[in-house]
Amino acid sequence: MEEKSLFESQSDAAPLAERLRPETLNGFVGQCQLLGPGKILRRLIESDRIASMIFWGPPGVGKTTLARIIARQTKSSFIDFSAVTSGIKEIRGVMQKAEDNRRYGERTIVFVDEIHRFNKAQQDAFLPFVEKGSIILIGATTENPSFEINSALLSRCKVFVLQALSPEDLTALLTRALREERGFGGQKVAIASELLETIANFANGDARMALSTLEMAILNGDEKDGTVTVTKETLEQCVSRRSLLYDKKGEEHYNLISALHKSMRNSDPDAAVYWLARMLEAGEDPLYIARRIVRFAAEDVGLADPRALEIAVAAYQACHFIGVPECNVHLTEAAIYLAVAPKSNAMEAAYLAAKKDALSMIDEPVPLVIRNAPTSLMKDLGYGQGYQYAHDTADKLTNMQCLPDSLQGRVYYRPTEEGVEGRFKTRLAEIKAWKREHGWKG
Repeated sequence: MEEKSLFESQSDAAPLAERLRPETLNGFVGQCQLLGPGKILRRLIESDRIASMIFWGPPGVGKTTLARIIARQTKSSFIDFSAVTSGIKEIRGVMQKAEDNRRYGERTIVFVDEIHRFNKAQQDAFLPFVEKGSIILIGATTENPSFEINSALLSRCKVFVLQALSPEDLTALLTRALREERGFGGQKVAIASELLETIANFANGDARMALSTLEMAILNGDEKDGTVTVTKETLEQCVSRRSLLYDKKGEEHYNLISALHKSMRNSDPDAAVYWLARMLEAGEDPLYIARRIVRFAAEDVGLADPRALEIAVAAYQACHFIGVPECNVHLTEAAIYLAVAPKSNAMEAAYLAAKKDALSMIDEPVPLVIRNAPTSLMKDLGYGQGYQYAHDTADKLTNMQCLPDSLQGRVYYRPTEEGVEGRFKTRLAEIKAWKREHGWKG
């Protein structure tokens, strides 16, 4: 627990991220979905109608900064409270001070960083004071509040979701750090714009990491004639990623994801894990990798192992829930599973063949027999006439034609013998044989 004056001067010895912490909404970077002109959180702050709230988002996106800006804007007493080092006794002491402030007409904002670390009893200790307005509680968490915060407390707080900063946001922030006096504005620093973009990509949406990396690079830069020069080599040494830094929009980005995809396709789990590690340690967005793995599950495994898609989607969800670095093991599990799974590209081949016909025969009408007939006019025109409901038959099969006449007999899905798809192939052959026996012309 620490009570601070928000208007005390900051020492030049403080880390760059602390020196550059904005004091107003105009200096805040990112979160336009909440703080843009006319957006809900900005309106609440500017109209001084703040209520208890939870900021949920990954590290370094401005949760603490936003809480301090709110305290300044609303002229409230601000108490910085750590869930890591505080217990019930400390909570009661803070609440008593807040109650005293209320009697003198002063509002108290209690900011609880990592509020998800509080147990149920600790969270419950805030409840009566939040309910009667003794405090405005602002909690910050990197975990899903629905799972980590008591429902009674959560129901009394508005949850705002903060997003990871974009590379563009971080590049703008780094440029500001070079320009402003609180940053390196009083020094001559030479650093290429490409290196600022590299830092922004490496930081993976975390402003604190981006600023810390820039500060380290400048402090270790080459000084000559009053100018500090930051080279690519200096930056690589500072982040310990000499061979790994790469532009997420450049060729190496696509080379590495291609290497992962083709290693899994070639059933080489060791190579797959290596290329996965190369990307993650270079700062690649894990959700990007997870999306490509989901695609691979259908494109290259398909019905040879239907569970592949389930595992790939689960890995994506895990990445979304817990983020880096913890999600690396979930991506590894998915990559290895897909690498050793039986392979079939029948899904992609089926779609591409159907796509070709769909584009060249775009005006093919839907057969009347499988059209809906919600009105009497449609029924009179023959919509749905002769439709056969498969569930009403003994074999759950019909000989009804579902393709347009010009495409009758077309085959798009050609199952392989791989894995589970071998069973699909056998089943499909039985279905087609039954239909031919009952007059189907496919």
